[in-house]
Amino acid sequence: MATYKVPQKDILFALHDVLNVSQLSALPGFEDASAEIVDGVVDEAAKFVEGVIAPLRESADAVGAQWQDGEVILPEGMKEAYQQFYEAGWVGLASPGEYGGQGLPYVLSKVVEEMLCGANVSFALYPGLTSSCFEAIEAVGSDEIKDLYLPKLGTGEWTGTMCLTEPQAGSDLAAVKTKATPNDDGSYSLEGMKIFITGGEHQMADNIVHLVLARLPDAPAGIKGLSTFVVPKYLVNADGSIGERNALRCISIEHKMGIHASCTCTMGFDGAKGWLVGAPNHGIQNMFIMMNLARIMVGFQGLGQCELATQNALAYAMDRKQGKSFSGSEQIIDHPDVRRMLLTMRAYTEAGRVMALDTSMHVDLAHRATDEAEREAAQDHVELMTPLVKAFLTDAAFELGSLAVQVYGGHGFIREHGIEQIIRDSKILALYEGTNGIQAMDLVRRKLQLHGGRLPQRYFERVRKHLAEGGPDWLVAPLSEALDALETATKDIQAGFRDNPNDAAYGCCDYLRAFSLVALGEAWLRSVRAAEGHKDASFAEAKFVTAHHFATRLLPHAVTLCKTALAPAEPIMGKPAALLDAA
Repeated sequence: MATYKVPQKDILFALHDVLNVSQLSALPGFEDASAEIVDGVVDEAAKFVEGVIAPLRESADAVGAQWQDGEVILPEGMKEAYQQFYEAGWVGLASPGEYGGQGLPYVLSKVVEEMLCGANVSFALYPGLTSSCFEAIEAVGSDEIKDLYLPKLGTGEWTGTMCLTEPQAGSDLAAVKTKATPNDDGSYSLEGMKIFITGGEHQMADNIVHLVLARLPDAPAGIKGLSTFVVPKYLVNADGSIGERNALRCISIEHKMGIHASCTCTMGFDGAKGWLVGAPNHGIQNMFIMMNLARIMVGFQGLGQCELATQNALAYAMDRKQGKSFSGSEQIIDHPDVRRMLLTMRAYTEAGRVMALDTSMHVDLAHRATDEAEREAAQDHVELMTPLVKAFLTDAAFELGSLAVQVYGGHGFIREHGIEQIIRDSKILALYEGTNGIQAMDLVRRKLQLHGGRLPQRYFERVRKHLAEGGPDWLVAPLSEALDALETATKDIQAGFRDNPNDAAYGCCDYLRAFSLVALGEAWLRSVRAAEGHKDASFAEAKFVTAHHFATRLLPHAVTLCKTALAPAEPIMGKPAALLDAA
């Protein structure tokens, strides 16, 4: 079976040595976020995740969530594990103290997110969506709504969902048909169906709070006519106690390729009572508050799976003897191709961790920095990096899962080793919260154009500053070349998008991949400098070897990707689609 151990040394290296997370303790409200607190959070979370959550990964996958007469029964141990998780305060790690949380930086909650997702990504989805629901209500809800729901969501005593998708409305939310009819008491009656609702029904918590997109009777057509409603499984009395069952139900659950212990529900709203959250017809804006942070969350889900794949492939390769390498060794880790795969896995995982944690720290800076210009710059960085964190790390999770199976050989294809589960669990990550193609389009269509192109320009200046500070030539030279190619491609896409949108759309995934490789290159440059003089010489040397592999074998692909991203699409998109089926 696959095992998971929290990579504490590397997490703390990224937080302290590379990113200087202690700087957040100077922000208002984060005075308690000292280095000692950070270390304590990482250590205690690691103990909990390894002892309680990780052992459920394979057993829960084998059983999966079960639907029975509208009820969802989760695998044995899931409910008890969730109760321990929320009672220990992990759900509310970054929630404000006024709502029962610990008020620690957002980045620390993402550290725990990675651990959970490496140990058991199905389990992680329940508290993850709860936090997203909390964030949206906190941002736009009335004081009455906040006071009624946030104290229970903020601690995890109640769980939350986001109900967007309908059978005819997936990525195109303009097609949402669920209706919300006003009642005399200020509530609304919701009628409609939602599909692919993670955690829509279960028995782990006393109540489930659904955040639902629906249309008011007089709403304009299309995406501008959507509003957001909070719809609880059980109605909530004025004193916060639970009342009668609301008129909503789980019609069925999906039978999926992976994440079997996470229930994916079809929900029917049959006149269910809901309350407006935020202004009428501002539902899409409200949901994007929830979705943008959810996309970072999904990136950490991918990172956790990358770590799981890397750990197990490395352990297997160290132990497995098969044939002889050119050096005469029988361990497969000494075969060059196996070493190449393992270093690729480490290179993406360790630099991806720095990229994701850095983005999360900028979320904290965007919310808490006292200087307005610093908040603006931090928000620019978050906006730009979110599609990279989501898309690259989730693509990497699937790729590294496949590499892990390859390292194991035929044994990786066998279920008892628990490695093929990584592939099954990881594929969904590239699909939900906006497919990775949508992330790439968001990058070229929105992020490159915002504020006159300010976002990428600020990032390029940052990387050039790091390059000017020096580093080994074997890393500085290819990173400089990749950055030059990326900056040129960016200017061409910005200039040509309006006239030739198909060109940018056809090449956007190559462009996002190239941008991600440059971002990982920057992360490796910072990591190599931080590793110089590290007290653990072996740890430092491993960083140098992995960075060298990345710089010489992976980073150069960014230049080629920039070229393919700019190739004209007219010879392909200008032809009728029927040609594809001509054979």
